[in-house]
Amino acid sequence: MVAPHSERFALRAEDSVAAVIVTHRRADQLRHSLELVANQSKPVSYIIVVDNGREQAVQETVQQLCGDRGVYLPSATNLGGAGGFAYGFLTALALGADAIWCADDDGRPADTEVLRTLTEVAVNYGLAEVSPVVCNIDEPERLAFPLRQGLVWRRFRKELEGDFLPGIASLFNGALLSSKLLEVVGVPDYRLFIRGDEVEFHRRLVRSGLPFGTCLTAAYVHPDGSAEFKPILGGRMHTQYPDNEVKRYFTYRNRGYVMSQPGMRKLLPQEYARFGWFFLVQERDPHGFAEWFKLHARGRGEKFFRP
Repeated sequence: MVAPHSERFALRAEDSVAAVIVTHRRADQLRHSLELVANQSKPVSYIIVVDNGREQAVQETVQQLCGDRGVYLPSATNLGGAGGFAYGFLTALALGADAIWCADDDGRPADTEVLRTLTEVAVNYGLAEVSPVVCNIDEPERLAFPLRQGLVWRRFRKELEGDFLPGIASLFNGALLSSKLLEVVGVPDYRLFIRGDEVEFHRRLVRSGLPFGTCLTAAYVHPDGSAEFKPILGGRMHTQYPDNEVKRYFTYRNRGYVMSQPGMRKLLPQEYARFGWFFLVQERDPHGFAEWFKLHARGRGEKFFRP
């Protein structure tokens, strides 16, 4: 069901846009992102950089590349991606921006036309949020994360059909959203810190009933994220297994929380089946399954203590 008065939340061609970028000790990579964000053919009004590392090099980079449009927000506390975007979103609201464009320090828009293309597609379809296709930064024609179109999983840009895919969005890699949307869905949940914050935000977006989706003619390049998605059952399904203990902690704990929320609970049986198969049958790792189950239970119980 489409939300009532959805046109009030739709992105417009004349919207003032605040770009929000969260960074943590990646000053060199941030420079590449800022160069593309600052030189879009559709100019951004503000470039908000949340610096979770509070580095002088980051501040100097913002001043050099963004000029008067730069808003540097150093944080003595590492807010993570979730808290960083929440801080940046609220700052954009305080500045009066009509729309917010998300970016990060290890990815960047593929070219200087991305924001204009996203805006045009959003206006054509009356969207409250629109995301670009997320591509592998080392091989831009390959998708960084597989994307399902209909019943088929696509792994290359050339396989995508049309200019728009409704109801699916990759957050927060290049997503453009109406500031009014935040009245309905809020800001990212700081408790999630890293991992799963974008899935939980997507859950709220779906439940809002407001129209959103992916623009298939604009791209955001990002380090490949497919390695931690392990195929099971001959590739018909996948499970997530990050490459280090800290990532697994936040991934599995936060998944437990997200999967227990309204709109996600129907997927719980599939969640248990997939991870049970992966750990117990495919990997023969009962200890790994026990650890996954323990962390999942912490998330379901909202025990957001950090390791």
